[in-house]
Amino acid sequence: MAVFILVSGMFTGPHVWEDTAAQLTSAGAEVHTATLTGLGPGETRGAAPAGTDLETHIADVLAVIDSIGATGDQRDQGDQRDHGDQRDQEIVLVGHDYGIHPALGAADRRTERIARVVHLDSGRPQNGFPALAAVPDQSLREELTAHIGTYGADGELPSPARDEWQRWGSTSGIPDAALDRLTALAAPQPLRTLHQPLRLTGAAASLPVTGVLCHGNGASIEMVQMLVGFGDPALRALTEPGVTFFELPTGHWPMLSLPTELAQVLLRAAAGEGHRLVAPGSAELPAHLRPFLLDVPEVPRERTANVDLHLPDADGPRPAVVFVHGGPVPAEARPTPRDWPTLVGYARYAAGQGVVGVTLDHRLHDMADYKRAAADVASAVDLVRADPRVDADRVALWFFSGGGLIAADWLNRPPTWLRCLAATYPVLAPLPGQGPVDGRFRPAEAVASAGALPVVITRVGREMPGIAATVEQFLTASRNCGADVQVVDVPHGRHSFETLDRTAESREAVHRAMRSVLAHLEA
Repeated sequence: MAVFILVSGMFTGPHVWEDTAAQLTSAGAEVHTATLTGLGPGETRGAAPAGTDLETHIADVLAVIDSIGATGDQRDQGDQRDHGDQRDQEIVLVGHDYGIHPALGAADRRTERIARVVHLDSGRPQNGFPALAAVPDQSLREELTAHIGTYGADGELPSPARDEWQRWGSTSGIPDAALDRLTALAAPQPLRTLHQPLRLTGAAASLPVTGVLCHGNGASIEMVQMLVGFGDPALRALTEPGVTFFELPTGHWPMLSLPTELAQVLLRAAAGEGHRLVAPGSAELPAHLRPFLLDVPEVPRERTANVDLHLPDADGPRPAVVFVHGGPVPAEARPTPRDWPTLVGYARYAAGQGVVGVTLDHRLHDMADYKRAAADVASAVDLVRADPRVDADRVALWFFSGGGLIAADWLNRPPTWLRCLAATYPVLAPLPGQGPVDGRFRPAEAVASAGALPVVITRVGREMPGIAATVEQFLTASRNCGADVQVVDVPHGRHSFETLDRTAESREAVHRAMRSVLAHLEA
C-alpha cells in the first residue's frame, strides 16, 4: 500500500487533512502530513521565524520524506545518508494549492523516493517563478505585491476572515462547521514563501503525475483536453503516459468538502489509474477541428488583416454578425480560430441568410490578455462597420466560450448600432482557478448597464460545472435588473456541441439562436 505525504496550502496546516487521512489509513495506507513552518494549527502572527521562505517549507517536506523508513540513527545523520537505501517504499507526494510548490521542490531533490506527485487543485509551478505568480485573482495579486512593498518580504499575510476564503478559491461544498474551523485554525502566511522563486533542476520532470481538478474552482478534464487540443507546446507534457487526471464535483478544498471521495481518488492515483489526455495529432480530431453540424454552402470570403468577411448574395449594405472566438488559444495554434469549422460554419450560415458573417483572430493567448483581445475585437468591429457592404447601424456580436468575458465591454452601455449580443456556451464571469483577469471583464456585473439590448444565450446542459455556474450567475443578475435575455437550451449538448453532438436537438438550437439574432438585426 502506498505511503502518502500530504502538503497543505496557504494559511493551513495538517488539520485540514484529518478526515481524508483517516480514510486513507483505514484503507491500509501509511499517511504523513507535513507541517510547514509558521502554518501549524492556530499559529499567531510572528510565529514563523524571521527569514521563513519557500526553501524553509521545502526543507519541511524533505524532513518528512527522510523520516519515512529511517531508523533513529539514520534520522540523526541528516542528509549525509544514502536516501535510496532507506526502504523500498515509494511515496505519493500530494500538494494542495500553494503546497505544490514546496512539494515539487522536495520531489526535485528526492526523486528516487517519489512514486508520484499529485497536484490537488493546484497549478503547474515552473522553475524560476514564485508562488505569487500562481495566485489566480489579479486584484489579489496586486494586493499581495502592495503588501510586500509596504511590509517587506519579511512580513506576513494575515489569514482570511470567514467571508474572505472565496477569494483564494471556491468554498463550494465546505460545511459551515468546517469553514468555521478552517478560519479559526488558519495562520498568517510568511510573505517570503510567496515571493521567493521556486528552483527546480528538472530531476523530477520524469516522475508520474496526477492532477485532481475541482469543478467548483473552474477546472475540469474536458477543459484541459480542449486546451491541449489547441496545440499549446507548454501543455504537451500533460499527454505523456505517466500523467493522469481525476475530477471532483466540489470547490477548492475537497479535503473538507469531500474527504472520502478525495481519499478514494488518491488511492486510485497511487495505483496509476485516472483519465489520460489525447495528444494533438492523434487519430482523434480535437473538438474545435471537427466538422460543423450543419451543411452550409460555401460563400465568397474576403480577408483583411485578422478579419474575414463571409459575403451574402445580396445587394446594398447588409447587417453583419461578428463571431468572436473563445480561448485562451496559443499563438502557435494552426489553423487559427477564424478558420475553425464552427466559426466558419456560423459565418456561412449567416451569409446564407443575407447578412455579412464575420470571423476574426484576436490575441487571447493567456488569461492576462483580455485587454489586448478586447482591443482586437473593437478594431475588427470598426473595420466591419466601415465596409460599404455593411449596414453600420445593424450589427450583432456573437461570443463563444472564454470569449464571453469580452462581452462585458459591449453590455456596459451598448452603442445604438449594436442590435443584439449573443453568446454560446459562454464564460460570463472569471473562473476562480484560471488565472488573472482584469476586473473590467465581468459580464455578470455589466449586464445591469445593458439597457434594452437583446441578449441571446445558448446554454448547454452538459456544460463544465465551473462555466455553468457563471452562466447562472449572469442569468440571475439579468433577472434582477430586468435585462432582455433569451435562453436557447441544448439539454444534452456539451461545450462545443456544434462539432461534438451532431443531433437534431443541437441543429435546432443553432437554428433557433440564429433566427433570434437575425430577427433583432431586421427589427
